[in-house]
Amino acid sequence: MSIKDKTLEFLEKNRGRYISGAELARELDVSRNAIWKSIKSLQSEGYNISAITNKGYSLSEDTDILSAQSVSKYIKSTNDFKIEVYKTIGSTNDKVKELALEGKEEGYIVISEEQSKGKGRFGRKFHSPKNTGIYMSILLRPRLMAQDSYLITTSAAVAVAEAIEKISDKEAKIKWVNDIYIDNKKVSGILTEASLDFESGLIQYVALGIGINLKSPNEGFHEDIKNIATSVFNEEENLPKDIRSLFIAEIIDNFFSYYNSIDQKKFINEYKRRSILIDKEVNIESSKGSVKAKVLEIDDLCRLKVRLEDGSIKELSSGEVSVRMK
Repeated sequence: MSIKDKTLEFLEKNRGRYISGAELARELDVSRNAIWKSIKSLQSEGYNISAITNKGYSLSEDTDILSAQSVSKYIKSTNDFKIEVYKTIGSTNDKVKELALEGKEEGYIVISEEQSKGKGRFGRKFHSPKNTGIYMSILLRPRLMAQDSYLITTSAAVAVAEAIEKISDKEAKIKWVNDIYIDNKKVSGILTEASLDFESGLIQYVALGIGINLKSPNEGFHEDIKNIATSVFNEEENLPKDIRSLFIAEIIDNFFSYYNSIDQKKFINEYKRRSILIDKEVNIESSKGSVKAKVLEIDDLCRLKVRLEDGSIKELSSGEVSVRMK
């Protein structure tokens, strides 16, 4: 870690408190000149750091810049994480896949202020405007067979829903398989991309992508999604300046509390309870067209059990389902 990163980490842990250059130099075991250069560099990057003679340096509590340090200070999990934060990126999932192919270990987390090529399921674009959402991906190397990959997506959905409820106090529901809803509108999507070892049937790595609309863009949601999308918070709500860092840390803690014992499936009942599809009339979309059905339940393998119009029962392990409007 560079001197600048160490300086920022120390200031983050002591937000709002003035720390003398001498104390910083002593804590980091560097010269006061090195501290001064680090402070200047951080200020040039937009960090609101005040400097007062005989008092020292203080990172303002109003600072709203995502950084590895701003996220890490809220994480309670004891897992070993390496966090990379970007101002802009094509796709956080693509970056994580690059890291996986380089042989990086599990626990790399890539976060970006915005994405230019954000991805959703079935090749759709996930709109990722600057400063309005959370766009993050996690590198995982689970000891799971390919058929158990659903555990990653479904546990992540519960982790995100729980984070939303804790921080916003709003009820979050899950639309099978991987979308989070508030008031019947989508607020978050999860994209799980995996690489498999075909000889063993084991998953080699997973890029777990999570996107959340925290606030509505100033220009409104994109034309493609404006009728189905919403945000966790509205303009009137007074939010902590580091709400994104707090939210990301909560998601990480929630997810890894499940992931560390994923074979026990502790989240399954919660996943079922939050479903917005049970007892709903739906359309099942496929390359062959649309089929009408009624959702009966979600089983312990997170398959959607439906009754087709001819009375037959079908279990879906993947696919696209939409609620049928009457």
